[in-house]
Amino acid sequence: MQLTQMGRPSTPQSASMPRSVNVGNGERLASIILGSGLLAFGLARRSRSGWGLAATGATLVYRGLRGNCAVYRALGINRTSHDEGRSGNLGVKIERELSIEEPADKLYGFWRDFRNLPTIMPNVESVTVQSDTRSHWVVKGPIGSTFEWDAEIINDKPNELIAWRADGSLVEHAGSVNFEARPDGSTLVRVELQYNPPGGELAHMVTALFGADPGARIEEDLGRLKEALGRAQEDRDGLQPATASALGYRPPAAGPR
Repeated sequence: MQLTQMGRPSTPQSASMPRSVNVGNGERLASIILGSGLLAFGLARRSRSGWGLAATGATLVYRGLRGNCAVYRALGINRTSHDEGRSGNLGVKIERELSIEEPADKLYGFWRDFRNLPTIMPNVESVTVQSDTRSHWVVKGPIGSTFEWDAEIINDKPNELIAWRADGSLVEHAGSVNFEARPDGSTLVRVELQYNPPGGELAHMVTALFGADPGARIEEDLGRLKEALGRAQEDRDGLQPATASALGYRPPAAGPR
């Protein structure tokens, strides 16, 4: 092995360097910014947990400056081409599902009127339907801030599937919700979310550590959907009037005078 290596013609360092870079430019910049913040915050705390945060920040800064991620290298991932244009699946994919004792058409009808979604998604402030395929979303952020973007439906199969992608969002994302009817009349609701977190997969893991895990949020939203439909026979629970009527929900019966 040593003789074989010595017998190879030497390769200039500049030619071999591109092969060691597997992190895209945008992700490198985000890693440096996020890492610098964690490093400064951790050092300011002057505690054992602070040293841990500082070490994580230093790792991110080193990753951004060098442009090489050991995890990517081990998995055979190269994201340097993502700066020219992303194709296929986005960086992080999350999938959650829940069985709900309601027919697929009822669940599809609820979800398809996006104005209903703030009733089960507390982080969504409002959804304005602009056309059959486009809607405008306003989502609550930290410290009273809000984020806005437009969403476009890219696949719509009545009572089966709704798929969308975001347009103009700070975080590139897309998703789908599947309604799988079961023989017993219930429905398996499966939500898939794909997004490119600023800073890449490492930033996604850091975000999860601080309690902002999108997977957990989807699980909570599905649980609220199940509860909302269970209560809807008693009250409309904030549903849009057209949706409530289409789903057969009735207002509470008036009591005796």
